[in-house]
Amino acid sequence: MQKARHTAYEQPLNERIRSMLRLEFLFERASYRLEGSSIWDSRSSLEATLDILALLTRADLKAELIKELERHVAKLEGLRNNRGVDLERLDRALDEVRQPLLALRAVDSVPGSELRQNELLSAVRQRSSIPAGTCSFDIPAYQYWLERPAEERVVQLQAWLGVFDLVREAITVSLRLIRQSARPTREVAAAGFFQRNIDPAVPYQMIRVFIPTNAPMFPEISAGRHRFTVRFLTSGGPEARPTQVSEDVEFDLQCCAL
Repeated sequence: MQKARHTAYEQPLNERIRSMLRLEFLFERASYRLEGSSIWDSRSSLEATLDILALLTRADLKAELIKELERHVAKLEGLRNNRGVDLERLDRALDEVRQPLLALRAVDSVPGSELRQNELLSAVRQRSSIPAGTCSFDIPAYQYWLERPAEERVVQLQAWLGVFDLVREAITVSLRLIRQSARPTREVAAAGFFQRNIDPAVPYQMIRVFIPTNAPMFPEISAGRHRFTVRFLTSGGPEARPTQVSEDVEFDLQCCAL
């Protein structure tokens, strides 16, 4: 019998993790369309790349990523004297964290900052805030680039996206460790509502709720400094306002702390 698929709904508990999840989403979006042959594939990949650039330069995310990786190293090193710890596995995890950490420390500028000097990318970025602002009559140079052979566009897109490889590796390692930091527990939301207090002494990073993909509902997670709540909602369609379910809901919960 085939095991039912589950969907994870995630709620970040601080601004650093929120930014990392947004960047993860943008990297996946850019990569998904990267090697497509149509101009719409290239448009989507380029726009996601520009969103990555905007997010990285809006705040000092390079410094935040370094702090996050340093925090992981300290936590992992603290496990070394614990009985029952697999030291070989621990050393592998530390190597995975230290590689992007050392690489980020060695970079003087924000990764991707050189793209801000690219005339074509600057023109597209400036017009992207306007609805349909990147039409062919707005930026003929963009239309000209989109009409180049698909192979040529893909090579250029790979080069532009590749300048963020250090950031992508750091985010991938950090989020994987956070997501693996807690075992899921089986919980019940009475009449579709669940609440739990948060211990301020524990460095929780993310709440994850798992429900079957085909379930006729979805969780809405909200969190403050002292507690978090999960409400399970159902909707008759995109045009209808969701309402809280009335029955008890079983779900899997991860409170990720590292």
